[in-house]
Amino acid sequence: MNRIRPFSLLIKPVSASCNLRCKYCFYIDHLNYIKEGDKPVMADATLEKMISGYMGMALEEYNFMWQGGEPTIPGLKFYERVVELQKQYVHSNVKVNNSLQTNATLIDRPMAEFFTKNNFLLGVSLDGPKTTHNKYRLTASGEPTYSKVMQGINYLQQAKTEFNILCLVNSDNVTKPEELYKYYREKGFHFLQFIPCVEYDEKGDLTHYSINGIQWGEFLCEIFDIWYRTDIRRVSIRHFDSVLNYLVMNRYTQCTMDKDCRQYFVVEYDGGIYPCDFFVKKELELGNIDTTSWEEALTSPIYEDFGKRKGQWNSRCNSCKWLQLCHGDCQKMRGPDNNPGTLSTLCEGWQMFYSHTIERFERLAQSIRNQNIQLQEKK
Repeated sequence: MNRIRPFSLLIKPVSASCNLRCKYCFYIDHLNYIKEGDKPVMADATLEKMISGYMGMALEEYNFMWQGGEPTIPGLKFYERVVELQKQYVHSNVKVNNSLQTNATLIDRPMAEFFTKNNFLLGVSLDGPKTTHNKYRLTASGEPTYSKVMQGINYLQQAKTEFNILCLVNSDNVTKPEELYKYYREKGFHFLQFIPCVEYDEKGDLTHYSINGIQWGEFLCEIFDIWYRTDIRRVSIRHFDSVLNYLVMNRYTQCTMDKDCRQYFVVEYDGGIYPCDFFVKKELELGNIDTTSWEEALTSPIYEDFGKRKGQWNSRCNSCKWLQLCHGDCQKMRGPDNNPGTLSTLCEGWQMFYSHTIERFERLAQSIRNQNIQLQEKK
């Protein structure tokens, strides 16, 4: 089989269905698009067609990313079926990766043990200590969720499931970088992702729970300073790892840093295929699992145009020394209309962060290169 450009699948088996109603959720409105009387759970036939078709592609590895809404809603049997189908359709010794992004409130002991046994990597949403987390992450009835999240994490820890923590940096916790970092470290959470909350209201203004560029820059700089002083060998922070990957390997491991937005496909519960989690829109639908092959999705003019829009950054970016680390930032961050040529809402913050950290990143990168050379010499 001829090798093709690798891609991953980000799958939404229950669409936007969720037992929580986090105030800043960008996806919950997709429930409005579901046909009346339709239960948003991926049908077995759709699941099998998606897995068999994807694993029939000539890829070096297969990456399944399960998200929502809340992807644990279908229950354990659904994921048992996922693994069964993956084993049925895998060829030779190709690696199959499963990751799942969850609020952890529905995880029990059997589910945690299953994830461990089948090498799932979980991302658990936790916005900080109890009061901070409960600011925006509430149930559908308005109840706090911290205790339920921690119970789910406890099951994962007991089962020795691999997981990392995802913190959505919002208008509340953006002012508490030191408190957040110390909290995660004291809890023994050493794999962290900090994701900026940037949402717009109907007028095109940032919502009250969103952050601006300066806040983002100050937050990242303080997190980096603490991490660099004490934890460069102990704590993994996804964006910091991505910067080092680029400096050492000249490779982007985060789509937001790359110059083209074609790293994965979103598959909705009904089989609809889209180019990005932030752009599950009817006008960007690339087809459907039932009628569209992955070759057709990859060569779709809509997909090609969407990918190239990343490179249509603001003219000011051309003279920015951080362009290779940003490429105009995620399209979602380019204002409420995502217009090509619009500066990222976070632009000032990114410039602040890289100016503050690049020399130390370069030193770390050189240290990694030296270690790699020493390892090669020992072989």
